[in-house]
Amino acid sequence: MKRIADIDERRRRLLLYMLATGAFATLPGCVSGGSIPQALPAGRSIHKLAGDVRINGITATLETLIRPGDVIETFDRSFAIFVINKDAFILRSNSQMTLPYPLTSRTTVPTAYELQRGKALSVLASRRTNISTPTAMIGVRGTGVYVESDPEKSYVCVCYGTSDLSLPDNPLVSETIVSEHHTAPRFILADQSAANRIVPAPFFNHDDQELLLIETLVGRTTPYVVPQGVTRTRANYF
Repeated sequence: MKRIADIDERRRRLLLYMLATGAFATLPGCVSGGSIPQALPAGRSIHKLAGDVRINGITATLETLIRPGDVIETFDRSFAIFVINKDAFILRSNSQMTLPYPLTSRTTVPTAYELQRGKALSVLASRRTNISTPTAMIGVRGTGVYVESDPEKSYVCVCYGTSDLSLPDNPLVSETIVSEHHTAPRFILADQSAANRIVPAPFFNHDDQELLLIETLVGRTTPYVVPQGVTRTRANYF
């Protein structure tokens, strides 16, 4: 028999998800059913994909398992939504992500993922870990974070939580971001001659509905209610 607390948590996540997706507008009357994303069952990594998605160079399907050490690539008009343990991701088109093997040393902070190029939205379980790009190091302490990487710069939005931003070629240049709701997006510049290499940036290319979706896939929710009718910054996941 399910505990009342479990039922209440299930109902809370259902209501939050339906608020975020506007599902109430499609239901005649009260909430009586409908499906929402669930935590993926054992043996599944990928929730959804479209277009050309490859794992270690091999075309992925919904049955493909993603493991530490794998390289995930998306190409034009492609995306993948997937889960690794209690972390969840949306990898947009024309992106490459590497999932390093876990470290055995207790004195070294492991890397959650490396984004060689492209765009990734992630929600990470509460722990200390790192995200890296060619131009940025992002020290994470359990958070939602959106990252874009290209040769000239990285874009980082700490959607909620705390992250330490620094430069791989100069760790002394750093900034700590404490964010409740997309508080302080940043560009991190590759140009070593720039007077300031961590600079304010606008909010773009991701939204709260996407965060709520991937949090739901790992049995959590966002730390704030996502209201119905929030304007999306993207028409799709590409």
